[in-house]
Amino acid sequence: MFDLDKWQEIFNTISKHKLRTFLTALGVFWGIFMLVFLMGSAQGLENGVMGMFGGHAKNSMYAGSNRTTLPYKGLPPGRVARLTMDDMKAIKTKFSDQIEHLAPRMWMSSGEITRKNKKGSFDVRGDMPSLVYIDAIKIAEGRFLNDFDVKYRRKIAVIGKRVSKELFDEGEEVIGGFIRIRGADYRVVGILQSDRKGEDAEEDETTIFIPLTTVQQVTNQPNQIGWFVCSMYSNVTVSKIEDDIVNLLKSRHDISPEDNRGIWSENVEEQFREIMALFFGIKFITWFVGIGSLFAGVIGVGNIMLIVVKERTKEIGIRKAMGATPGSIISMILMESVFITAIAGYLGLAFSTLIIILMNLAVGEGDEFFANPEVDLNVGLIAIVVLVIAGAIAGLIPAMQAANIHPVEALRDE
Repeated sequence: MFDLDKWQEIFNTISKHKLRTFLTALGVFWGIFMLVFLMGSAQGLENGVMGMFGGHAKNSMYAGSNRTTLPYKGLPPGRVARLTMDDMKAIKTKFSDQIEHLAPRMWMSSGEITRKNKKGSFDVRGDMPSLVYIDAIKIAEGRFLNDFDVKYRRKIAVIGKRVSKELFDEGEEVIGGFIRIRGADYRVVGILQSDRKGEDAEEDETTIFIPLTTVQQVTNQPNQIGWFVCSMYSNVTVSKIEDDIVNLLKSRHDISPEDNRGIWSENVEEQFREIMALFFGIKFITWFVGIGSLFAGVIGVGNIMLIVVKERTKEIGIRKAMGATPGSIISMILMESVFITAIAGYLGLAFSTLIIILMNLAVGEGDEFFANPEVDLNVGLIAIVVLVIAGAIAGLIPAMQAANIHPVEALRDE
């Protein structure tokens, strides 16, 4: 039941000790502010770094060949093993129950890419349709490569978004248009928009993708590839078969098993796992610091309430002498403790949320280091509830002390 007299007493006490109440509330305010702000900032950092992966398959790996560093079977070091489509068939056959998608790839030197009176220098890659299931590829317009493009070595191209802006006029129809690569015309069938951020996104959107078989034909390198990327089934870890794939390629190309450079590999899954472990540590520190700040604020509330009880000893003694029950004394102290804690906590949550919103507006999608700072509002609300309960517990000790005061001893208190 709402007791107006008790609330008037609480506000009178607060108004008489404005500075003390402010400093007490500041501790609680700062605790909830730091918790929410640190959580939002940590999430923004995670969003930025994870944006580097985009929609790239996390359980994937890259592999290719380098110059050998060790002699083997009478062959000298310094050789470069050229991977072939036969290698891809061997890998797919041996690991058919583990590898879900396999995409051999190849660079092609192209010089300047031209269209009418416009020109530019862009990367040209020969790729397979399966790449769309592995890489961070998002088709903005048109389509990606398909099996018929590969089978018939079609002169078609999927171009990055930036390529389309540099070679085509604004408002001009890009799909169906032609670009000239190494003196031959290629029909544009799709525009790619990267699903990643930062330098990786820029690289994707300044690249031209054409069928791998077309590149092999144009460069007179039939059956050869430059490198490949593959993704595993969900129940298979890359680390489980990475070494087996590398050793298979070494065996097929007479490379020493001890040669760590002859065949290179890059484990995307391991990189992703390391980053996730890093952010787990960051979140742990965030919670540790935030909860520590909240705990310090709650202790401050408890200490202040002890001082309040000490100052009001005579008053409490008079109340008890006039018939006030221990329950009414306890409720009065607890109400003041909970009120200060709840108001300060709410203001801390509101201010920290405002800061996170302003950061989000300023940073937006951001880059590869910081993007879309955000915090789960439910976490903030739960923190306030826990804070209020803790504030009540903190005020309970001085409230119990006040309830046990003997009226006669209280009146003698100096």
